[in-house]
Amino acid sequence: MQATTPSLPDGVLIVNKHAGVTSHDIVGKVRRLYGTRAVGHAGTLDPMATGVLVVLLGRAAKASEYLTGAAKRYIATLRLGITTDTEDTTGEVLSQCDTLPDAEAVAQTVARFAGEILQTPPMYSALKRDGQKLVDLARRGITVEREARAVTVYAIACTPTEHPDEYTLDVTCSGGTYIRTLCADIGAALGCGGAMSALQRVSACGFALQQSHTIEQLEQLDESARRALLIPTEALFAALPSVQLSPFYYKLCRNGCAVAQKKLHLALPPGTRVRMYTPERTFFALGEIVLTDEGEALKTVKVFTI
Repeated sequence: MQATTPSLPDGVLIVNKHAGVTSHDIVGKVRRLYGTRAVGHAGTLDPMATGVLVVLLGRAAKASEYLTGAAKRYIATLRLGITTDTEDTTGEVLSQCDTLPDAEAVAQTVARFAGEILQTPPMYSALKRDGQKLVDLARRGITVEREARAVTVYAIACTPTEHPDEYTLDVTCSGGTYIRTLCADIGAALGCGGAMSALQRVSACGFALQQSHTIEQLEQLDESARRALLIPTEALFAALPSVQLSPFYYKLCRNGCAVAQKKLHLALPPGTRVRMYTPERTFFALGEIVLTDEGEALKTVKVFTI
């Protein structure tokens, strides 16, 4: 009897990233542990940062483009009285200030950063300009103009620590928010300068730190136990409404056809994304309500299963 080829791993793995490695390093370790090249991640963490890194294996990697704006929560340490070229304490100190504001002034200033704010992305970042990462340019001593962009801080709290120059920030924000830059901007607003001295991401894309696993823990498991930790891809879209299709409409959607909402007994606003399920209740695609010449319809935008 011919042996069957084991299926490649598929799903979402929540890794508790340790300090001193890049997100790409974590992806490399997961590729080795799970025996597949099809691995990506949602939301880069700096080498000094720890915490939740959402790793996508197999077909789940197709979801990365839909997760860039997902909300994330961080616990950061703001150090006042210094500025650095990287906006964190791993960089070269550019200025120092011995006169620090009191805790009340810090709290009032921090509160002003709640809501939609403009941030200028740091040079030490993975953003690209003409195909080159800004961080690579920065390491060569090149600085380029960066356009400020809008990000949203949904909630921010500030707590003094035992060190008079350091405060703990609890930040929930939109994807694309740089906590290093937030610390630097708070320091600038206070007039004394500021830099990030520690960072932990405690939630991202709806997943919490309590659901995460360290690389060391993963290395101690056998293959079946590691695979058992994978979360189904559909969990990435748990907040979206779901639609189970009849065999006829499943075939149409599978072939890229748009199906009128009324035929599916739906009444969702245009632009709404939905989880799409087969007649057997198996998640197979992400769909969206679109406007067609015949009216509002459901159309498949990304297929995740063959």
